[in-house]
Amino acid sequence: MIKVKRLNGKEFVVNSDLILYVEETPDTVITLTTGQKVVVVETVDEIIDKVINFKSRSIECKRRVEEKEV
Repeated sequence: MIKVKRLNGKEFVVNSDLILYVEETPDTVITLTTGQKVVVVETVDEIIDKVINFKSRSIECKRRVEEKEV
């Protein structure tokens, strides 16, 4: 999940696995696999960074759990 902000300033989270694509038109629009579109204040690059950071943290958590199980 990544935290993003609508144009009105309200924050919410998006399941990053459901992101189909992100485009700037000039506002940033996230299109989900469900067909829903969300306009946010973050840039495309910021969204990419948020997804990368989330996935990196997820992989690190999984690695730690696996180390404890051994």
